[in-house]
Amino acid sequence: MLAAAWVVARRDFTAILFSRTFFFFLLGPLFPVIVGVLAGSVGNRVAESGAGPSIAVVMQEGDARAMVQARDALADRLGEGLPRLAVAADEASATRGGAGAVLSGSPAAPVLSGPSAQIEGWSGDVAMIAAQAREDSLRSWPRVRLEPKGDARPTDRRSRLKTAQGAQTLLFLLTMMLAGMVLSNLVEEKGNKIIEVLAAAIPMESVFFGKLFAMLGVSLVGIAVWAAVGAPVLMAASATLPLPEPAVGWPMLVGLGVVYFAMAYLLLGSVFLSIGSLANTVREVQTLSMPVTMMQLMLFFFATYAMTQPGSPVEILAAVLPFSSPFAMLARAAQEPALLPHVAALAWQTLWVFLLVKGGATLFRKRAMKSGPQGGGRPWWRRARA
Repeated sequence: MLAAAWVVARRDFTAILFSRTFFFFLLGPLFPVIVGVLAGSVGNRVAESGAGPSIAVVMQEGDARAMVQARDALADRLGEGLPRLAVAADEASATRGGAGAVLSGSPAAPVLSGPSAQIEGWSGDVAMIAAQAREDSLRSWPRVRLEPKGDARPTDRRSRLKTAQGAQTLLFLLTMMLAGMVLSNLVEEKGNKIIEVLAAAIPMESVFFGKLFAMLGVSLVGIAVWAAVGAPVLMAASATLPLPEPAVGWPMLVGLGVVYFAMAYLLLGSVFLSIGSLANTVREVQTLSMPVTMMQLMLFFFATYAMTQPGSPVEILAAVLPFSSPFAMLARAAQEPALLPHVAALAWQTLWVFLLVKGGATLFRKRAMKSGPQGGGRPWWRRARA
């Protein structure tokens, strides 16, 4: 069975890897990145064009100028967290300009009018700006001497949740994006009768295993190419937004991530392969695969919730359920240094891959190839009469 599975895997892997569609498969993640960059630039442009003065100052000319200058002087030291001020002729022009509130009166007795939720949050900033406007110059502030002590990198369990969540999300996205390739694999071969030749020559378990591992190999090649191309971007992102070091270390976490991706791919792919073997058209494949996709999404949310409760019965259940086990165990690797539970989890997941492939092949033989018990479609009294 293993020799036959190797033949099928080598055949499918070579056919896909050297096909024209593999190049477009590699370009697949590029389109979401381009859309994200374009959406971000358009959003920034809209935000810049729509940004107006937060508070319109309706005061005498000298008082209004003093308030704006005081705000700018404080912003140089405190940053841009202070509300923006702009001089307006009257309240009507301020409203037409889109101001969030109107500041009137004088620096000695400022009056802030506008929505209650808005002006309550700005009252302290306006009072500080008004107090500074009453002074001729900004007073000198003492310089704070910094004395860094110890390691600033967080290493506790709570801080590692960010690493666990990032690893879980990346594993889920890669699994859902790549596992769908096996859906239409058997549909095409059922249409051109290749599957009948394979079923007559080798066991169906070999066909299923061969196709699963072939698609897994293609997916790993694609991930390797994407990682090589995106390595500079990942390094820049890790420098600007560093993640806490996982409990097992980065090399071990990456290795476990590859292994758990393979297991998650094989588990979900075996179900998708069974669906594709029973469907006759692409429309049937899409209809039958929707419940499986929604189930996997719910299990991912369950594993994410279990990640926040390490050692609890919820986390243990997430690690035992086969389809959520890779996500739960990868998050555990980021939070706990023990490696023995991963050996047990991988053995458990491997058993479920074998059972799912065995069940899918049996179902395919009985339903699609019509190789079940003869006479099963007739009532028992007709078979007895015959």
